[in-house]
Amino acid sequence: MILYHYFDRRTGPFRTLSDLPEDEAKALLEEAKRERPGSQCAQRHDKYVEYRHNCEAILRREFTKKGGVIRRQFPHYMVVGHSPWLSTWYEDCGVVKIHAREFDLQTLSFTYGDSMPTFSPTINDGREYRHQLYTYDEILTVIDKYGLPQDWNDDGSRGPERYIEVHVWSDETISLYR
Repeated sequence: MILYHYFDRRTGPFRTLSDLPEDEAKALLEEAKRERPGSQCAQRHDKYVEYRHNCEAILRREFTKKGGVIRRQFPHYMVVGHSPWLSTWYEDCGVVKIHAREFDLQTLSFTYGDSMPTFSPTINDGREYRHQLYTYDEILTVIDKYGLPQDWNDDGSRGPERYIEVHVWSDETISLYR
């Protein structure tokens, strides 16, 4: 399984707003809106940082329940396989590809789709992967059942899931690719 991380080349890979104090993160979002209005990140709403922190608290709690290994407060984000949609998010997009076997698999969690809509209280369509976080072995079963979302829903017309999100709860492998 190849994991992808898309990023703005001007900023560099594996930089997360969650690692910053909230006021700095909000200031960076505002800067992106001014300087990179064509990027998807510039379209984020004013409460994005708060919503992201809330979602990450859910991810942490659910991964802890499953015995996951958490070595950093906030995860790094990747996706399973190439996402044509995500590759358009940045005006000057770069990508890092890392095979899952390079990670301690106990430090990886997954959501079938982006974690924010996955755990959103407003999306209640009854799909079994809503409000669910998976371990590596569990996501393999979900992939066998449903395939990769980017293969059947890259345009988002069939719901919010366009890729499988990976949460990397360690800097160990990531530091080799910065």
